[in-house]
Amino acid sequence: MLHAWILPGNWSVSGANDLPWRLCPGSRSNLGPGVPHGFPPTVAAQVKAIACELPYRLGLPLSRLSSADIQHEVVKQGLVPPISRTTVWRWLDADALRPWQHQSWIFPRDPDFAGKAQPILDLYQRIWEGVPLSENDFVISADEKTSVQARRRKQPTLPPAPQRALRLEHEYFREGAWTYLAAWDVHRAKLFGRCEAKSGIAPTDRLVAEVMSQQPYQSANRVFWIMDNCSAHRGQKAVQRLRSQWPNLILVHTPIHASWLNQIEIYFSIVQRKALTPNDFSSLAQLQQRLLDFQKRYESNASPFKWTFTRNDLDNLLAKLQQKAITLANSAANTPAATLPGNCAPEVAARTTAA
Repeated sequence: MLHAWILPGNWSVSGANDLPWRLCPGSRSNLGPGVPHGFPPTVAAQVKAIACELPYRLGLPLSRLSSADIQHEVVKQGLVPPISRTTVWRWLDADALRPWQHQSWIFPRDPDFAGKAQPILDLYQRIWEGVPLSENDFVISADEKTSVQARRRKQPTLPPAPQRALRLEHEYFREGAWTYLAAWDVHRAKLFGRCEAKSGIAPTDRLVAEVMSQQPYQSANRVFWIMDNCSAHRGQKAVQRLRSQWPNLILVHTPIHASWLNQIEIYFSIVQRKALTPNDFSSLAQLQQRLLDFQKRYESNASPFKWTFTRNDLDNLLAKLQQKAITLANSAANTPAATLPGNCAPEVAARTTAA
């Protein structure tokens, strides 16, 4: 999101160095005692601009802004006379602004992101190098979920009851952890998984062998394995190692920092929600049994994920991000350092250089 820099004082969201509504007596005539407050559109725009700012750039020791924080800040900056939180909330709601919420996000940072991502998206559509896959070609998505802990609660967990949710003791004993390795047949909705004491080349090879040693993969024309850049299956050495063991295996790496392209991560998120939360296991053996039993249960009625993000969607997304980077760089280059809040001018310069 592009930032509209806001300073205490007279800077407006448009970049002008005064506020017309403050200078025009007619626009303030409705702010007298006993008269309902009325605000020009420029005021609402500035309130929204503050809501779209990171709190530390406003000099606030906060990680997120609430409607009360925004109300306090706009009054503190002298943008408005005393104003109700309801009014602030109404202005924000008009543009669906929720600065008190946050969302984790992954930004592309691989210099060859498109070149690595496009073949994976094609494989999900059963295409490789522009040619449709045959019925004897298969696509496997695989990864490891590390440090899956077994936490034994210091008091027994109480089941739900009328007007009472499940109760889980906060304190626990650590009973150890597994690395859960899993592989997902993208088009057949088949699951393979195992628990290992730690991750590494040997555990990865055991998972691959578990899949490749059985039909239809053993006699398949090609089996494409989509994996990330973990040290156990990174680079050309991993490609050669796996190909030497399984000649029909083709290892396809995701771009760096792009776990969202790997469909097995969808399954891992389901495992986390449905089987591991809340975490209450008396032993590592119980945790292992839960993971393997859930895997079997899920596969019994699983269907392929409805993956709709295609190569065209990726091209459009990358073009949009590139345009935003150019716009941000141009905006920062044309903004005098004195107009930027706090000490953010060096940051903008650094982002501009990077872009």
